[in-house]
Amino acid sequence: MSNEILYILLPDYAAHEAVYLSQAIASNECALKEHPRYVNKVVAPTMEPVKSIGGFRTLPDYSFATMPDDYAALVLIGGFGWTTPVADRVVPIVTRAIEKGRIVGAICNAASFMAKAGFLNAVSHTGNGLGQLKLWEGANYTNPDGYIHAQAVSDRNIVTANGSATLEFARELLLLLGNDTPERIEMYYQFNRHGFCALFPPE
Repeated sequence: MSNEILYILLPDYAAHEAVYLSQAIASNECALKEHPRYVNKVVAPTMEPVKSIGGFRTLPDYSFATMPDDYAALVLIGGFGWTTPVADRVVPIVTRAIEKGRIVGAICNAASFMAKAGFLNAVSHTGNGLGQLKLWEGANYTNPDGYIHAQAVSDRNIVTANGSATLEFARELLLLLGNDTPERIEMYYQFNRHGFCALFPPE
């Protein structure tokens, strides 16, 4: 299996939601990894640069048409693009990923997209509140009882999170991927959650 992690970015994506995960994949606490276990790759609707909510433009590695079938995980980064018709083109991509047993992560509005498309009907999950999931649902979301009011939820290779849960989202995916030992993943989480000064008081 390929070691690529594919991040799907739609126009007006939430750049901060990819930061902690992608950073932990590519580096340790000191420097870039010389031999990372996984490699980050960006997928967008086309090969044109895709713009974040904040105005940064990212050049994709793949388009929907050229992305590989073999990869380690598919990560759907939130943002306003999930409310537009282009999101419909992601449905077959996620369908194939789940059928092949790939790890799939979805945060913020991407989690709502997953509910709307029916991908959360057999797993425990979370998102930007049950109210938003129901608002987006149409007739495809049939699992409100599976909703858990938590920052991030991991169940059967699917990780969902709300838009404020960037760190928790990263932690759950890093654990599923086995990116490092559970102890080091937890250390990474705690360091970024509480900060240097709280964890390392002055001597």
